[in-house]
Amino acid sequence: MIVKEGTVLLRHLRFHAYHGVMEQERVVGNDYEVSLRLAYPLEKSCLSDDVNDTLNYAEVYDLVKKEMDLPGRLLESVAYRIADRLMERFELISSVHITLYKINPPMGGDCEGAGVELHLTNNKEYKG
Repeated sequence: MIVKEGTVLLRHLRFHAYHGVMEQERVVGNDYEVSLRLAYPLEKSCLSDDVNDTLNYAEVYDLVKKEMDLPGRLLESVAYRIADRLMERFELISSVHITLYKINPPMGGDCEGAGVELHLTNNKEYKG
């Protein structure tokens, strides 16, 4: 059997953070949700059953948390920054699909959230 492609998924990671265009958003903060699809070579880990052969979810979460802790004005910029840091830290990630939602956006309407979705590919050469 051949593994054609592999994806590591992290769904609905929740954070309280201080992103927003309005000053008040950067003072009181809001609740956010991040979901990730990370294309990663999983062939070796499928056979080895060893966490050292895969993308460690806990390390990914820690990196996302650190980036969410840094205030930003636009969700587009925050999502891009997260993806960039992931591909910088884990060079074998070939693409990142990220969604970032502000759970209760200050827009005067009732909704479950407003956000952005980005799909980025890694154009850096692996130096391993």
